[in-house]
Amino acid sequence: MIDYITQDCLNNELTINYICNNNRKNYYYSDDFSIDFYIKAAYEGFISISFEQNELFVILPEMQFDYAVLHFENLHISKKVKKLLDKKDYEFSVNKDFKTIINKINEYHLDSWIVKEYKNTLLNLENYQGSIDFELLTCSLKDKESNEIIAGEIGYRIGKVYTSLSGFSSKKRKFNNYGKLQLVLLAQYLEEKGFNFWNLGHPYMKYKFDLGAVLYKREEFLNIFREQRDKKLNS
Repeated sequence: MIDYITQDCLNNELTINYICNNNRKNYYYSDDFSIDFYIKAAYEGFISISFEQNELFVILPEMQFDYAVLHFENLHISKKVKKLLDKKDYEFSVNKDFKTIINKINEYHLDSWIVKEYKNTLLNLENYQGSIDFELLTCSLKDKESNEIIAGEIGYRIGKVYTSLSGFSSKKRKFNNYGKLQLVLLAQYLEEKGFNFWNLGHPYMKYKFDLGAVLYKREEFLNIFREQRDKKLNS
């Protein structure tokens, strides 16, 4: 059974400690799609997606059991990606067009959860300014010749930690490995800007570990996350 969670729960230290220490549960649900709820959940370490069944549409904050984390000194660049880096036939950019990136993600993932109220919440976060140091981020990789966006993703920053939400890459054969190129370019960008680490979320996909990620259990992850969530990026 999935428990209902509210803004008051997120603001209650005892409740948060109980959730973090409850290793039998990871998912919670709410019908609160406000930006305040979303940001506070992210600040406490939840990664939120949406869920739809019949007439029910809710937000699912997850306190994961395990996390894939990239420390930038561990970044691994494959030979194929190194060749693409040298080609310079691409343009990498950050925060150019939130709607376009979300639409590309939804075209790529037929079961995408960045829809309806959840999508609206993200779009409302684009220019957020509040007490929590939160910033929504998108990145894109564009083919210079065709001007086509061939890879990209959306995520957010809390303090000095970047967390991935979802992404996409072109299925065209000529763009093989450009999705991996986008990941490497994003890692290099994050390191240059002074981020401490990259939270890649669930540790179930091989590409994350090929990139250099390591696995953290919940308690270990929350310890390093809390150390960085209130720190400011280098100016």
